[in-house]
Amino acid sequence: MKPLARMKVAISNENINSLGGLNFISNEFESIGMPSLITSILGNRSILATYEYSDIIKSIWMLFFAGGDCAEDIHTNLKQELSNVIGMTIPSADSILRLQKELSIEKEIHISKANISNEFSKHAKLNQLNLEILLKTKTLIADKSYDLDFDNQFIPCEKYDARKSYKMKRGYFPSIATIGKNIVYFENRNGNSNVKYKQADTLEASYKLLKDKGIEINRSRMDCGSFTQEVVEMVEKHSKLFYIRAQRCPELTSQIKAVTKWKKVIIGFKEVEICSIAYKPFGKEKSYRYVVSRSVNKTGQTDVFQEDNFIYRAIISNDLVSTDEQVIEYYNQRGASEKIFDEMNNDFGWANLPFSFLEHNTVYMLITAMCRNFYLYILEKLSKKLPFLENTFRLKKFIFRFIVVPYKWIKRGGQETLKLFTTKPYQLALG
Repeated sequence: MKPLARMKVAISNENINSLGGLNFISNEFESIGMPSLITSILGNRSILATYEYSDIIKSIWMLFFAGGDCAEDIHTNLKQELSNVIGMTIPSADSILRLQKELSIEKEIHISKANISNEFSKHAKLNQLNLEILLKTKTLIADKSYDLDFDNQFIPCEKYDARKSYKMKRGYFPSIATIGKNIVYFENRNGNSNVKYKQADTLEASYKLLKDKGIEINRSRMDCGSFTQEVVEMVEKHSKLFYIRAQRCPELTSQIKAVTKWKKVIIGFKEVEICSIAYKPFGKEKSYRYVVSRSVNKTGQTDVFQEDNFIYRAIISNDLVSTDEQVIEYYNQRGASEKIFDEMNNDFGWANLPFSFLEHNTVYMLITAMCRNFYLYILEKLSKKLPFLENTFRLKKFIFRFIVVPYKWIKRGGQETLKLFTTKPYQLALG
């Protein structure tokens, strides 16, 4: 085999930068009035302050759009790139961290009947800002009905105030409400808090915020962590229809075992048997529809309590119109909320929280949740104009396909022009 030819290197001091796509992101942030919206809700800082809250939020967002993952990247890795982006004011890493702490609100401590200290971190203003951004970008439209999903997920982290969960790992246990792909409400909890504890209060706050902004909820969908009398009543009060994974009890089990007619269907490429029964949960008089499905246990072992080899699942609902199959298929679509947690953890910083305390990390998690919502808005808008983008791209792919493009600013006749070194039709993004 012949040896490779010696590689030659030529050096140029021409001022060319590599992340040209950031200019489109920054321009969109400014042109739709994001700075004034942020100030209107979070307020102005002192006239002596160098940076506004909008500068901090924009810097964090641009950090992620540039492929960074911590505040220190602003100066150690990205200062040169960001300083050439139109409309950018670049705070120091210390300023970014300090102003997030400044925005934090003292956490609430609630003692349960079991004498467990539950630490909750809420932030009404940042949740309001998040929803206002969704309305500003027309991702959500007032006086329109939507379907809402609610979920909790454990975020492992070794922070100073993190508590052990039932999984025996330290971390936080945040709650999120989502409409479609977008986070519309966020509340942080410490890892030792049971998801059912005061969940009705969390839901009431999310429903109220949405209603105050003219967002009506048609259907609500939740897993078995929401199966309590208080939550069912709260959800039924604020949405037309609801679907919650039910937990079984001996009385319900006996009623299910008494069913003699089961319908065989294929759901998600799997054969299951389904039926509906009326049942009065929580020892109350009000009856609800329970849609029950069962499938053969793969182990073939007989369940001691059921006395058969089936796995049973039930969904409690006030939907009396949809077929059993439609109810199950609609409920099964809630798996999309798990994808949201995956994206927040791996693309938008939740797996690498910067602070030692719950209330400070709540600010960071809400700002990055807004960043993801803004990213989905940008991606949807650009993918309709640019043939090399798709609205399903994860952030990393978007950075490689759109953000990474060599560029330089050219001044002619008192006007600056963004020159991109590419054959891709970026000019269509401005159409």
